[in-house]
Amino acid sequence: MSRVRTRPTRDDTRDKLFEAAARVFEEQGINAASIEAIAAAAGFTRGAFYSNFTSKDELIVAMLEDHVDRSLQHHREILARHPEPADFLAALRTAERSRQDPLGRAPLLHLELILFVARLERRRSDLRERLRTRRALIAEIIDKLNQGRGTPIDAQWGSAMLLALEDGFRLHRLIDPHGVPADAFFRSVAELLQLVRR
Repeated sequence: MSRVRTRPTRDDTRDKLFEAAARVFEEQGINAASIEAIAAAAGFTRGAFYSNFTSKDELIVAMLEDHVDRSLQHHREILARHPEPADFLAALRTAERSRQDPLGRAPLLHLELILFVARLERRRSDLRERLRTRRALIAEIIDKLNQGRGTPIDAQWGSAMLLALEDGFRLHRLIDPHGVPADAFFRSVAELLQLVRR
C-alpha cells in the first residue's frame, strides 16, 4: 500500500521560514543573512522562498506581523482567564510563549528586526501599522482592567507608555544583559500598579 504524500500548506511553509530566518539572523546577523541560507535552513529551495516572499525585507515584515497576531491571541486568552490586573500580570509573566512564535522566544531579535525595518523608509508604514495594532491591544486590555474602577487609567496614553517601557527595557538588556534583569518590565508594571492603587 503506497503512502500518500501531503505537501506542506502555505502556512506551514511560512512558519518554517520564520523559524529558520530567526535562527539564521541570530547566527549571522540580519544584514549578512542571505535568502539562500534562510531557505536552506528551512529545508527549502530558493524558489520556495520566492513563492512566499519577494525579498528578505518582506519576510521580516511578515515575521513582525505574525508575532503581533500571536501576541494578540496570547494576551486575550490570558485576560479572559485573569481579569484582575495583578492576576493578569502574574499570569502573563509566567505564561510560556508558543513554540511557533520565534520572536516571542527571542525578544532581542524582535527589537533588532524592528530597528532594521525602521531604517527602511519604504517599509516604515508597515512598521507603523504593527505599532498601532500593539497599542490598540494594550489599550483594549487597559479598558477591560479599568471596568468598575474609581480612577481609570487613560487607555491610549497608558498603552503608549507601557510599550515604550517594554521596548526600552529590551534595548537596555541588549546593551547590559547582566545589569538589566529579564523580568525588568514586569517588575516595573507591578510597581506602577501599586502606585495606581494608592
